[in-house]
Amino acid sequence: MKDIKDEVKAQDYMPVDIGTIDSKPSLISVEQMSSVLSALPDPAFLLSRRGKYLAVFGGRDSRYYHDGSELVGSFIADLISPEKAQWFIEKINLALESKTLLIEEYELSKKDIKGLAKQGPEQPIWFEGRIQALDFLVDNEEVVLWVASNISKRHQMEIDLRELSDTDQPTGLYNRRRLERDLLFHYDIFIRHSVPTSVLIIDLDNFKQINDVLGHYAGDEALLAVADICRAQLRKTDTAYRFGGDEFVVALPGIDLEHAVQFADRLRKSFKCELTRFSIDGRSVTVSTGVATMLPTDQSYEVTLKRADNALYEAKRCGRDNVVLA
Repeated sequence: MKDIKDEVKAQDYMPVDIGTIDSKPSLISVEQMSSVLSALPDPAFLLSRRGKYLAVFGGRDSRYYHDGSELVGSFIADLISPEKAQWFIEKINLALESKTLLIEEYELSKKDIKGLAKQGPEQPIWFEGRIQALDFLVDNEEVVLWVASNISKRHQMEIDLRELSDTDQPTGLYNRRRLERDLLFHYDIFIRHSVPTSVLIIDLDNFKQINDVLGHYAGDEALLAVADICRAQLRKTDTAYRFGGDEFVVALPGIDLEHAVQFADRLRKSFKCELTRFSIDGRSVTVSTGVATMLPTDQSYEVTLKRADNALYEAKRCGRDNVVLA
């Protein structure tokens, strides 16, 4: 393949709009332009519609990038797994058809790169791709410029900030805002695919007495004990939330009412055993639990949550330290 510089229709110099001197365009040589492109901190790839690497510029920031010159002449499909390669081709075609700048965020991990199953980085690398169609052909094929910027640090910071905004700081569990978002998702799955989610609302019995008699520090310790038991007992697909005060919610995706009640009773017994250290005047600190499962008659996840809440108050009226189903 001809060197991409041979495609440039110029002699020694060409006009480039980098400013004016005495109202005349500044001139920059082809060699100088090549130096500018080579000095780019992020790599820029000239790619054909079929995903062939025609040229590679820049990538001089050695903290994030390796020399990509060996890619020239290869196809994306030669280097990347079929599913991911197809995604790249779709974005190239979309840029060519729309003639507008596309900005896409994507990840690449060692499972995506052929031949790197054991050698690649342990964590995925995140990139922001800026893809722009160019107005000339190379080897009679349309081309795009794809500039890839490593945004892994920024992406992780965004995740950390999102986790922070979704987390109840005293217990480390998710908060009410995250609960509402997750239950909306589970309700949508239920409506679309009939996969139920069961909801537990848990309330500490006699929690006010812990604060009044043992102090607020002991009250915080009791809340942490509840959170720790939830983390230890839940499956990876289950999630616990602090609903507010001494109330907690547990979401159990894919669990029907019968099994949810069984699980809630196991949790109750674990809480009773662990919370004995907060006993006051011989009375153990226990929990009451209301359980509900999403039903076709529930118009929203709020209805399911309300039914679980009603069951919780029924458990309180029935003497506490028990589980009531809605």
